[in-house]
This record gives sequence, C-alpha cells and structure tokens, in this order.
Amino acid sequence: MARLAKEGGDPVLARICGTIAADEKRHENAYTKIIEKLLEVDPNVTMLAIANMMKKKITMPMHLMYDGRDPNIFEHFSAMSQRLGIYTSRDYAEIIEFFIARWKLEKLEGLEGEARRARDFVCGLPPKIRRLQNRADERAKKLESRRVKFSWIFNKEVSV
Repeated sequence: MARLAKEGGDPVLARICGTIAADEKRHENAYTKIIEKLLEVDPNVTMLAIANMMKKKITMPMHLMYDGRDPNIFEHFSAMSQRLGIYTSRDYAEIIEFFIARWKLEKLEGLEGEARRARDFVCGLPPKIRRLQNRADERAKKLESRRVKFSWIFNKEVSV
C-alpha cells in the first residue's frame, strides 16, 4: 500500500501505510516466536490449534467495516484489492507457505494421528488456495467489471 500511495503522489499516505506495515511486521514476529515455542513444548496440541484456526478461516477485523451506507463495502473493497493486486489469495498462500517453512511443519516429527492429519491439512492449503484463485481469475475475466462508490473517497466510483 505504501508503494502504491507513493506512486500515486501521496507521501503522507505512503508514510502512514509504512507505519502500519511496520507495526504488522512486529505482530508477525511476535506470533511467529510464540508458535515456535508452542511447537517445541507441545507439537500435537499446537498443530491441532493451527489447523483449527485455518479451518475457521482467519478473518481480519476489517470484515466488520461499515460506512453507514453500503452493507457490502467489505466485499467491494476486497474485490477492488484483488483486482489491483494489493492483497490477493496468492499473497495469502505465500504467507501460509512462509509459516509452514518457518515452523518446519512439513518435517515436524512425533505427531500423533489427528495432529499428523492436521499438519497435512495445513501443508496442503497453499496449492488449494492457488487453484481456487486461478478458477476465480478465469471467472473474473468473463465478468464485466462494475463500478462502486466508496464513501471515504468522496463517493468516487471505482471498478470492482
């Protein structure tokens, strides 16, 4: 986002986005270290917890956004973000792959039955997500884009 804001000629927005990204990176580092320690202490329960979280589908607080006008604003924002390549399902697959590699989940040994199945489920997610994204991309090519107004940019119409 910071890069896009800078390219769009808004250095203040670029700086704000950069600050947010740095804060998100600190969260990532903390969560990464917590899970590493949990995998060390109790790999079976931790693996079950990771799989459970992935099955529930992690949703960000942003899905609750509402501008007082458009009840589908998150869906519209998400579609626009995907179309512009700001954050896509491919990015999500890459993030999961990063954690699989970082936590060495594919090589995690000593897991019992259900935890082993949980590991296999989590490790199998990135290719599934990519296949779904490829299908969605093909469908999107056939659809006509539509224009939606976003209240926070003075009701400017944007293609989604």
